[in-house]
Amino acid sequence: MNHLENLYCVVDIETTGNRMSGNRMTEICIVRMRGDTILDKYSSLIDPEVLIPDYITTLTGIDNAMVASAPVFADVAEEILNFTKDCIFVAHNVNFDYNVLRNEFKRLHHDFKRKKLCTVRLSRELIPRMRSYSLGKLCDAIGIPLINRHRAEGDTDATVILFKKLLALDDDGVTFDKFVKGTFKEGTFPPHLERSQFDELPETAGVYIFKDKGHKIIYIGKAINIRKRVLSHFYSKTSKSYLMCQEIFHIDHIVTGNELVALLQESDLIKKHYPQFNVVQKKPKPAYQILHYKNQLGIIQFAVGLVKSYDYSVVTHYNRAHAVEQLEQLCADYNLCPRYCSFKTKEDCTSHYKLKNCKGVCKKEELVSLYNLRAQQAIESLHNQNPNYIIKQPGRTHEESCFILVKDGEYQGYGYVDRYATINSLSDCEDFIDRKAANFHTNQIIRAYLKKYGEQNVIHEEIAAEL
Repeated sequence: MNHLENLYCVVDIETTGNRMSGNRMTEICIVRMRGDTILDKYSSLIDPEVLIPDYITTLTGIDNAMVASAPVFADVAEEILNFTKDCIFVAHNVNFDYNVLRNEFKRLHHDFKRKKLCTVRLSRELIPRMRSYSLGKLCDAIGIPLINRHRAEGDTDATVILFKKLLALDDDGVTFDKFVKGTFKEGTFPPHLERSQFDELPETAGVYIFKDKGHKIIYIGKAINIRKRVLSHFYSKTSKSYLMCQEIFHIDHIVTGNELVALLQESDLIKKHYPQFNVVQKKPKPAYQILHYKNQLGIIQFAVGLVKSYDYSVVTHYNRAHAVEQLEQLCADYNLCPRYCSFKTKEDCTSHYKLKNCKGVCKKEELVSLYNLRAQQAIESLHNQNPNYIIKQPGRTHEESCFILVKDGEYQGYGYVDRYATINSLSDCEDFIDRKAANFHTNQIIRAYLKKYGEQNVIHEEIAAEL
């Protein structure tokens, strides 16, 4: 069908501003059109049946008193359904308005479905190289009057004028046709993001950073292919992705050359900036280690305690049970006393449910010096369990290699060197690394890598290899 013969309904909706699933409608305006000809208009305030936040009232001018006598959505649902029947649903940032309306119908147990067209996407295709595609700035740039901004009727009237311009620019209807059929392979771009920033993104491994209007970091992600991963955010229909995309004004990226460093860099940056839309890695996780000291009797005492700093610990665990399990094994292997390993016993060490190998230091049946000798051997074994190694990875270019340094079992950081550079010891690596703090997430990242790839690309302390 000719795009000038299609039925369209141009829609704008104002809401209470909560998350998409809980976003309730406060006002709706619909203009029904055939091609570029206006057929009818529908406009109404809606009682959202919840309180309207003050910041929404400041933005839209719609307050609780204004909607008190307005119909609830159930009262106008059938009218809206009939008004949009057989129409292609058109809006600026169409997924927002469409999903709000669809969720309102879902509450009434009705599945609202219409074909969609987004005037942001159409504008990017038919009016390229604009600095911004937000409705206000786009209208200013191309001379469309926008009266009563952030009210449904005012925004709809401006969108109708924009839509007519877009219809006129697409003479053969090819652009409209591919958008309606969903054959356009680019995502719905954030309205405030310049297309040139996306075009500059590389198709390689690294970290991407979304920033708001004031250049504040709001999200950090890692990718094997930065460009492809960023685009996937624009395709996503989740509430979080939509809300985040509305805040994106700028995109930065850091090329890492490999996925492992991208993961480690992402973790480090999230800990540093605590972005609004990152959730998983923001909460710090406690770390535990096996502590040792001489008690008042001069006996070496062991215990499991919290690590106060990630800079260094003998053995770090991110699960207390794992630390206790290792101390139990240490106690068994070196015939240590459960009491002096901080394991609770009712009367004497022989009452421990599992550990029965104490040689009697707790009963003065063994010399403290002999016991401490075995305890020192246990401590040395802990140090021996902390391997020193590097993980070799591809660099950012063909002319360099990348390495991740692990020393005494703890992640130290990563670095890049000329691919032909000769590294004779791990200490040589330290001159090149960008030092980073170890934490629960970096520990998990490296453990996951080793579990997946084993000793592949792992070079241990005694090395004489070209990276």
